[in-house]
Amino acid sequence: MGKYDRMEEADMKIVDRVHQLAQKYQCKMSQIAVAWHWAKGVEAPIIGATKAAYLDDGVGALNVKLTQEDIAFLEEPYVPHPIVGAINQNPPQGVVLLDEKK
Repeated sequence: MGKYDRMEEADMKIVDRVHQLAQKYQCKMSQIAVAWHWAKGVEAPIIGATKAAYLDDGVGALNVKLTQEDIAFLEEPYVPHPIVGAINQNPPQGVVLLDEKK
């Protein structure tokens, strides 16, 4: 079982909704994702531009204007994910983690 497999079913509900909105707006799913970030106030979303076309896709997201209904549609099935592979708080003073790097 992979690190994030336990949340795959919940995640796929959101992926399906991103796909539906991409069809509605006749754009790429990545553009819906970037448009959602902008709608939520993120001013510089990280788009992972390993190819020039990805930059074009990111710029194309400027033409996608999600409505409040679209945003609610995307967010409605969201389920918070448990923390995996990291600690969620600092250990008490004096406690040494076994896998701590020195």
